[in-house]
Amino acid sequence: MSAAAPSPSPEPAQRLLVLGSTSRYRRELLQRLHLRFEVASPDVDETPNAGEHPRELALRLALAKAQVVAARFPAAVVIGSDQVADLDGLALGKPGTHDRAVEQLRHMRGRSVVFQTAVAVVCQDTGFQQVELAPVRVRFRDLSDAEIEAYLEREQPYDCAGSAKSEGLGISLLDAIDSDDPTALVGLPLIRTCRMLRAAGVKLL
Repeated sequence: MSAAAPSPSPEPAQRLLVLGSTSRYRRELLQRLHLRFEVASPDVDETPNAGEHPRELALRLALAKAQVVAARFPAAVVIGSDQVADLDGLALGKPGTHDRAVEQLRHMRGRSVVFQTAVAVVCQDTGFQQVELAPVRVRFRDLSDAEIEAYLEREQPYDCAGSAKSEGLGISLLDAIDSDDPTALVGLPLIRTCRMLRAAGVKLL
């Protein structure tokens, strides 16, 4: 009588995945990976430090957001992200109002802007922590005041760094986009996110 084949070992349970952001744009991007995840709001002061470059600001805030949420969910794998529009070293954040959006777009017209998009992945229980930057260089058209007003009236992108949503009508404001991580401009660089999630032990496929 032959011995019964050993039962396959059960796969280890997947850790809870938490997106440390209330941005609907990041939530929609992460949904593309078909992973179950929860959303938590990171309570982080986003004020730049004195003399802090936009690149360093984005990296610091992405990691801080992930760390703050990971402290509340120590067994989870937590994603934090931040984006800062960088105009020759000047940080442009979310405009919040129509007037500030007009001012931002007037400053950027005819110029190149680097959208410094950072993503961090943290798991407190395992000590895993990584953060990466996905810079996106964008060249704006030489926009007229009338084009700026028409765009803002239609799309009202007041919750977007740099006052433009490339996934919508904002694409009409641009001459070129240069990036090695296509979703970075929308707010979450998925190529880098996937790489770090795999390193943290999250099974994607």
